[in-house]
Amino acid sequence: MLFLCYPKCSTCQKAKKWLDDRKIDYSLRDIKLENPSYEELDQWHRRSGLPLKKFFNTSGLIYKSMNLKDKLSAVSEDEMLKLLATDGMLVKRPLLIGKDFVLIGFREDDWAERLK
Repeated sequence: MLFLCYPKCSTCQKAKKWLDDRKIDYSLRDIKLENPSYEELDQWHRRSGLPLKKFFNTSGLIYKSMNLKDKLSAVSEDEMLKLLATDGMLVKRPLLIGKDFVLIGFREDDWAERLK
């Protein structure tokens, strides 16, 4: 599995500790240093079954400074993917990517259910 996080994010730290406490193997990737590519985001979006808007970090400074809350409804999925691929800090985190699933954000119950 691939675990994408921002090390300074408290939610990411909780998710990492949760994985480590359960001895779950993963590869760690700093989303700020190595932001997801358009192709990765497109694959993950399809695999997740979630609306693409769920991939945006709506509490992030970049999201707010760009007024994306008001703009995303008028933007195509292609444009959203291109935008997300420009900066990892626009992407909601943490992300846990498995062969047949994508978990966005850390909700312990959801992670426990998927990884049991």
